[in-house]
Amino acid sequence: MKNLRVAVIGTGYLGRFHAQKYRMLKNVTLVGVCDLNAAAGQSVAQEYATEFFSDHTLLANKVDAVTISASTSAHFDLARFFLERGVHVLLEKPMTVTSQEGANLTKLADDSDLKLQVGHVERFNPALLAAKNRLSDVQFIECHRLAPFKVRGAEMNVVLDLMIHDLDVILSLVGGKPINISAVGIRVLTDNIDIANARIEFDTGAVANVTSSRVSQNTQRKFRVFQHKQYLSIDFEAGDLNLITYDDSTKTNEGTLKTERWSLEKEDALLAEVSSFTESILENRPCQVPGLEGVLALELAETIMEAIEHSVAS
Repeated sequence: MKNLRVAVIGTGYLGRFHAQKYRMLKNVTLVGVCDLNAAAGQSVAQEYATEFFSDHTLLANKVDAVTISASTSAHFDLARFFLERGVHVLLEKPMTVTSQEGANLTKLADDSDLKLQVGHVERFNPALLAAKNRLSDVQFIECHRLAPFKVRGAEMNVVLDLMIHDLDVILSLVGGKPINISAVGIRVLTDNIDIANARIEFDTGAVANVTSSRVSQNTQRKFRVFQHKQYLSIDFEAGDLNLITYDDSTKTNEGTLKTERWSLEKEDALLAEVSSFTESILENRPCQVPGLEGVLALELAETIMEAIEHSVAS
């Protein structure tokens, strides 16, 4: 197995952690990190014993793959630069400013036979992975993602900042296409939407009710999923799952409710994400969250934002 040369573009909050995870992987060499902020970039480079680059173009012939965790507005140009030079890309969410930009990158990666993975880290959450094994005919989803306010991410609205995580998970669970969407949102602490709620109807008959807020006192990441004769609750934060199944096979008229509970040990979802990306390259297999799925989540987010703007205008 060959050694994979990687770099991280953007050394902010997430970029620093990507550099950390790459340093933990076998058959992977962290060639360097790059940031327009020299002090921040040099600090991360020193912390993880790698080289600092002030210009991403200097990395073109030195790496096989990159993580791009710069500002979302820079994602498209950076990803296109590396893809055009034969470099595989892990692109943090939201993958681009618009779904059209994301679609262009996806086509470029496919045409060049390169890996383009989107950083929807919740897909690697052990709670979700355990839950998917129990879900086959999702009919209704209720989810809440609440977080205290942070300056990081506040330049975008809460749909792209937080809700997009859940939109990606919902799309992966339902497996259908959204056909009817209504949404509302309000501004609280910023000039962007800080609290949003969306109702999404799918062509499968499933319905999702999604709420996201970045002005809450406490953090909450919970899914409640309903299917025929079953109810599954997932606490992504705590790693707890509860499955309630209605058993009508008994001879009583009322039937019985069977409850199963799991409490999963917290695992490093970001390490799993980065490891999955590098393995998809080394083993030449599909990415677990390919560019196309990032585009679908972004398209849904855009439709929700349009619905919010319509509700605010009216």
